[in-house]
Amino acid sequence: MFVLGAGVVVIVLWDVFETIVLPRRVTRKYRLTRLFYRYTWISWAAAIQSVTVFRGRRQETLLSYYGPFSLIFLLSLWAAGLIFGFALIYTGANSSLRFPDWMQPGLGAAFYASGTNFFTLGLGDVTPLSPLARILTVAEAGLGLGLLALVIGYLPSINQSFSRREAKISLLDARAGSPPTAAGMMVRQCRNSDLDALLKHFVEWEQWSAELLESHLSYPVLAYFRSQHDNQSWVSALAAILDTSALVIAGTEGPCARQARLTFAMARHAVVDLALIFHSAPLMIRHDRLSAVQFETLRVMLANAGIHIRQGEETERALTQLRESYEPYVHALSRYFRLAVPPWIPEAGRKDNWEKSAWRIRKGAKKTGTTVEGDDEHF
Repeated sequence: MFVLGAGVVVIVLWDVFETIVLPRRVTRKYRLTRLFYRYTWISWAAAIQSVTVFRGRRQETLLSYYGPFSLIFLLSLWAAGLIFGFALIYTGANSSLRFPDWMQPGLGAAFYASGTNFFTLGLGDVTPLSPLARILTVAEAGLGLGLLALVIGYLPSINQSFSRREAKISLLDARAGSPPTAAGMMVRQCRNSDLDALLKHFVEWEQWSAELLESHLSYPVLAYFRSQHDNQSWVSALAAILDTSALVIAGTEGPCARQARLTFAMARHAVVDLALIFHSAPLMIRHDRLSAVQFETLRVMLANAGIHIRQGEETERALTQLRESYEPYVHALSRYFRLAVPPWIPEAGRKDNWEKSAWRIRKGAKKTGTTVEGDDEHF
C-alpha cells in the first residue's frame, strides 16, 4: 500500500510539474494529462456528434464547452489523485492516526483523513500520533496549498495566451474574410496592385505562428479553446496563412516572396509540431482543396484585382509541392479538433462577421413571436 500510494503521488506531482511548470514540449507518450485530454475529448466530441438534435451552432457551442470544463476536471483529477495516494500511504505505513469513535479504521477512514489534510480543513477529528503521521500530514497540507498556488498562476497565463491568439484571428475577419481565405487576403491587402503590401502582414503572422507554437506547446489545453465565431479558429487561420504564403512563394518574386518563405517556414513548423503533440498523423484526403479549375479561377480573380501570378507548369508544380508539405497536417488537426479547413476562394455573397448582427432579426422575432434560427442579418 505504501509503495503504491507513493507511486501515485509521484506520478501526479510529476504530471503537474510537466503541465504547469515545465515550459517545453514533453515527448513521452504516456502521460496522465495527455491520456486525459485525448480520451475525454474523443468521447465528448463523439457523444455530441452522435446526437442528431445537436447540429450547426448548437454542436459548436457544446464543443466549445470542453476546453474550460476539461481544465476544471483535470485540476479535480490531480487533487483526487493526491488524496487517494496519501490515503494509501496512511494505510500502508500504519501511521498511527487517531480516528473518532464512530469511524472504523481502514482505507475509507484514511481517505477521509487525507481529504481533510489536503484541503487543510482543520476539523481535528482525525489526529496524527506518530512522527511519521505528523510528517505526512504536514507534507500533504503543503502540497494542497502548493497546487492551489500553481493553479492561481496557471489560469491567468492561459487567459492571456488565449486573448493574444484570438486578437490576431479577429483581425483576419476584415483582412481575409470569414472564414479566412488566401484569395480574400491577397485581394483585400494588395491595394493598387501592390503585392508588397502583404509584407507587413507576413511579418505579423510569422510572429503569431511562433507565439501560437510556443503557447500551445506549453499549455496544450489552449488548443481545445475555440474562437468566438463558428467560422473562425486557430486551425483555419494557420491554413489561410500557409495558403497565402505558398501562393506568393510559387507565383511571385521580390521582397514579399522572401518574407513569405519565412512566414511559411514558421507556420509549417507550428502545424507539424502541433500535429505531433496531439498524435494526429498526417491525413491525405481525396477532395482537392485547389483543383486545376479552381486554381484558374483563383488566378483570374487575382488578375482582375491587378495581382499577377506566374503561369505555367512550373508554378503549379511548386505550389503543389508546398501544399503537400503542410496540408496533410492541417487536415489531421482539423479532423481531431472538429474544426473546418477554409477554402482557397471565398464563397460568393458570404458576409464577414463584422458585417453581421443578430440584433435586428431578434427584435423582429420578438415582435412576431417567431424563433431565431437563421443567419445573422446585415446592418
